[in-house]
This record gives sequence, structure tokens and C-alpha cells, in this order.
Amino acid sequence: MARQTKTLNLANLFQSVAGNLVDHRNELNAADTYNHDHGDNMVEVFNVISQAMREKKNAAPADQLAYASQLLRQGKSGSSQVYAKGLSKAATEFQNQKQVTPDNALKLIQTLMGGGQETASQTQSGIGDLLGTLLGGGQATPQTAQNQPADAGIDVGDLLNAGMSFLNTKSQGGSNLEALVNALVSDSAMGDSSHRSQSGALVINTLLQAIGRK
Repeated sequence: MARQTKTLNLANLFQSVAGNLVDHRNELNAADTYNHDHGDNMVEVFNVISQAMREKKNAAPADQLAYASQLLRQGKSGSSQVYAKGLSKAATEFQNQKQVTPDNALKLIQTLMGGGQETASQTQSGIGDLLGTLLGGGQATPQTAQNQPADAGIDVGDLLNAGMSFLNTKSQGGSNLEALVNALVSDSAMGDSSHRSQSGALVINTLLQAIGRK
């Protein structure tokens, strides 16, 4: 019997992130040594995203993502603009997808966290294989850099940096998921500051856990 693939509700998915960010708002504000409002900004960002998804609940995923991006572009914070770019890129990636499922949700996370950066998107394809293997309980076979075609667009230097981040976390006793998340964040658009890295890891962890429960 064929395995039935469940459709993910994007509004619920992003609302779970907003809720977790509310719980960590003060912590993220404290980590932001410049403006002391990163937690507030992140809560606002994901409230806007989840609200956009609810307003466009009957639309195709690409349209939902594009609408959320459009709303975020009106925000004044740097985080709003970064996630707006990531959502716009994700809308393009999901143009021909009728639904978001646990099978293609990793692609959504990777693109979202890339913030529209091409290099981050390239790097994450390799890290995404590792994340996919973890979520799949080891059923999938991750593609390694040496198995990639010459024109696959993978930046080997970035993959090495991500790999170093992974090994560093493992040496500190981190879990597999924590190590992989940190590797993903390190080369994403969220890796440019400590407080964005912290919130980025929180976003990824929450999304992965929400997807894993489906």
C-alpha cells in the first residue's frame, strides 16, 4: 500500500514558530547588544507570516509565500527584510508545487533561511540531505560533495565550513539535530550575528519538530 503523504498547514507551521519566539522573546532581546529588540522583531515577523498564511489559506503554497513576503517587505527591521527575501525565493521554488508536505518541507526551510542568498541556498542543499536523513530515520542516503555532478552548483568551501560547524558542535556533546541545525545556520543569511544565529536556530528547530510531529 502506498504511503499517504500529509499536507502541512503553513499557518499552523509558522504559528508554532511565533509561539516559541514569544517564549524566548526576552532572551533574544538580551542577545541583541545593539538595539535590544531582536526578540520583539522576530515575534512580529512570524506573526505577520502566520497571519498571511491564514488570509491566503485556500491559495497555492507559492502564492501564500509570496503574499507573506510582500507583507514583510513593509517592515522596518533587518529581520523583516531578510525573511521577506527568503519567502520570495521560496515562492519561486514552490511555483509548481500544489502543497507543502513533510517530503518537500525541508526545501522550504532551506530556502527560507537562505534569505535569498544564492551561496546559502547552494550550501543548504548538502546540509538538507543530512537533515533529511535525520528526519527520515536514516532511510535516505545523503549525497556527499564527491557524488555531486560537476555542475551541481555546490560551493565546496561553504560545505567544509558547515561541516566544521557540525564537528565542533558534536565535540561539545551536542545532539545530531543540534549539530545539523548549527551547521545550517552558520552558512545561512542568519549567521551574520550572534543574535540572528540564535533566533535562526530556534526557527529551524521549531519547524523541524513541527514537521516531525505530522
